[in-house]
Amino acid sequence: MTDSRKRPALLALAMALATAGSAQAAETMDHGAMDHGQMDHGAMNHQQMDHSQMDHGAMGHGKQPSSQSAGQGSRPPIPMPSDADRAAAFPDLPPHAMHTGGINSFFLLDQLEYQNADDASVLSWDASGWIGGDLNRFWFRSEGERANGHTEEAEVQGFYGRAISPWWEVLGGVRQDFKPGSPQTWAALGVQGMPLYGLETKVTAYLGEAGQSALRLEGEYDILLTNRLILQPMAEVNLYGRNDEARGTGSGLANTELGLRLRYEVVPQFAPYIGVNWNRNYGNTADFAREEGEDNDEARFVAGIRLWF
Repeated sequence: MTDSRKRPALLALAMALATAGSAQAAETMDHGAMDHGQMDHGAMNHQQMDHSQMDHGAMGHGKQPSSQSAGQGSRPPIPMPSDADRAAAFPDLPPHAMHTGGINSFFLLDQLEYQNADDASVLSWDASGWIGGDLNRFWFRSEGERANGHTEEAEVQGFYGRAISPWWEVLGGVRQDFKPGSPQTWAALGVQGMPLYGLETKVTAYLGEAGQSALRLEGEYDILLTNRLILQPMAEVNLYGRNDEARGTGSGLANTELGLRLRYEVVPQFAPYIGVNWNRNYGNTADFAREEGEDNDEARFVAGIRLWF
């Protein structure tokens, strides 16, 4: 046989051997253990690959890697969470206590103190409290002072309070003055809350007899020096719409009171304190006080207790 005749036969034999070798390699090829990240697909000549002769059913695409290959950098599979795991991760929370309709109460004797005035020993008090739920409450307030055994100032206020936000409450009610002068009744409307964390604010407007009006602004703040030692600055401003000489109040800005008290909480419900209080009268109120021989600008040392339950 001449060389020209041998060449086609040899070429056919070589192709048959190559096809048989490709089929055997495909059967033994473990694709699960192949490192496809290191294969250079760009250098492979896909046009010369005879895919028609490859036995794809025999290729080990679904085989698990061998124990030898599995031990090289493989991780155990993450188990599916069970119902018990879900219950532990997301427990049933109790219903929020807000708006449950429960009745609670609170009483605060913010100040029960002795004040060292220039011409008298003064016992002063400031108390407040409430009873009700989270949205609707009945509030009361009382403050006043006694000097040398005589009541100089005394008032009681009662309000219906309605929460309008987590930190603000609208109040409406009455105020009854017992001293100074003859008793007087006021209609009252106001708001109270905390515009800043810990800053307790009260703004109350009053409408009294014969068209008299008044506005009171109050604020106090607790500064924690330690867990038990607390410094409390406070301020109160009173304004009136008309002169009332019988009660010693003039129109406009009548008086201000500034205080600074340092208390030690033996327990949270009981705390003795010391401090200083400064009172000042203005305008016609100062004129009325001067006629009565009273001081218009006075600083007092104070000592007392604060308790709540």
